Amino acid sequence: MQATRRIFPIGIQDFEQLRTRNYVYVDKTDLVYQMVSTNQIYFLSRPRRFGKSLLLSTLKAYFLGKKDLFKGLAMEQLETEWQVHPILHLSFAGTNYETVADLKGVLEGRLSEWEQEYGRDITKKTVSERFDSIIKSAYKQTKKGVVILIDEYDSPILDSHSQTDPELRKTLRLLLRKFFSPLKDNTVMTRFLFITGITKFSQLSIFSELNHLSNISMLPAYNNICGITETELLTQFKPDITALAKRYHESYDEACAHLKRMYDGYHFCEDTEDIYNPYSIINVLSGRKYDSYWYSSGTPTFLIELLKNSSMIPENMEACEAVADDFNTAVETLTEPIPVLYQSGYLTIKNYWNGIYTLGYPNDEVKFGFVRSLIPSMIGSSIQKSSMSIIAMAKALETGDAESCMRQMRSFVASVPYEKKSDNESRAGIIFYMLFTLLGQFTQTQIPSAIGRADVVVMNKQYIYLFEIKVHGTVDAALEQIERQHYAVPYEADTRQVVRIGVNYDAQTRGITDWKIER
Repeated sequence: MQATRRIFPIGIQDFEQLRTRNYVYVDKTDLVYQMVSTNQIYFLSRPRRFGKSLLLSTLKAYFLGKKDLFKGLAMEQLETEWQVHPILHLSFAGTNYETVADLKGVLEGRLSEWEQEYGRDITKKTVSERFDSIIKSAYKQTKKGVVILIDEYDSPILDSHSQTDPELRKTLRLLLRKFFSPLKDNTVMTRFLFITGITKFSQLSIFSELNHLSNISMLPAYNNICGITETELLTQFKPDITALAKRYHESYDEACAHLKRMYDGYHFCEDTEDIYNPYSIINVLSGRKYDSYWYSSGTPTFLIELLKNSSMIPENMEACEAVADDFNTAVETLTEPIPVLYQSGYLTIKNYWNGIYTLGYPNDEVKFGFVRSLIPSMIGSSIQKSSMSIIAMAKALETGDAESCMRQMRSFVASVPYEKKSDNESRAGIIFYMLFTLLGQFTQTQIPSAIGRADVVVMNKQYIYLFEIKVHGTVDAALEQIERQHYAVPYEADTRQVVRIGVNYDAQTRGITDWKIER
């Protein structure tokens, strides 16, 4: 008899719906209990689609006293006194904030809903006065501390960064700051306040007046409050991984390695267990198909423009360094994109030493998706045209046709538009970095440096290709460097054929002039 297929919560962010309809759920309620028992005001920064809204919904169910929803979960054993509190839940997700009216509409709509429940004081005119009145009324009517849940607080500001009007960003920020100003003066009436977003609250100075706010974004105790740990994946999803492996004719261990390579790798503080992207994991296990899920669910236009206009070059994203203060830079004054790239989930902590964080791509889904998104703005080629060229190169390498691969590569490089103001050698580095990175979608690619300083290694089932690219050099010098630096030594025991390819790039003509292949 075939086992019943489990139901994954695709697009489900409501805890009650998730529990009553028997969706798969990874229990985080022990951490929820830890929060509600130890502090009053919290902030959590996590990337989009990482489970922040579901976490707030879980808190909402808890503070509404819905004990039955927690049956069989850690909370059932931890909580002995269930109490009902008034809840003010506000989410800024789901709206495009292109004008001030968009934000005012969201605030007015939510205030009106709360006033229908707790009454309207007609003498209160501004949004901050009305919010203050609602908190006091809810406390007075229920005799219980008010629970305030604010989701994706920074959506209006981040949306406005795609606009060219700095005054819009300033106006939105001031409106949000005024709206939330009553939070400081009503802490006595507040049982619990939880704020989520992508960027840290200090960057936008909207909640700067809140005292005793516990920022748990980079605390080890809450590293896995959103997302799926490897332990959780291997213990709670074994039947689903087995089914995925069967579909792709992989062993169970191969499927685990595939999932890890594609969707794992997030760290939100130093020396903690890896976190898998929950949105991608539930999609791949539900549909039993490896694909780009999280990245394809949103285009980081603001981040790409920030990277394009910064001094940071794409290849440095493989391993860049930051200190703690870098993550507190105000968004409106950012000149380097590292803090927002980290908080948005495109970079993560790879290493930590003596106060210095080394950041890099968390996994292949993010790496390939981000580089693909950079192509139009960084080198001017269309994604579709680039993909076709790279697929052709990968197919040629698969069959051992290095000559055909090089002809495709020369055509790809020649198709990149010329920019008069660009540094041609630096631009060459960007082109080759993107080319070999995307080639890694179809082969195993190592790119210590895409040009000039070290080798590029491309591997498949039958061949190992060692590329050395010279700018204003010779192909013989490139091949000589492969030998001198012993690039082939690590593969001497490998049964695959090693192919050495020396390439010369002319920065003046902006193209590959020649190449030489040795087997």
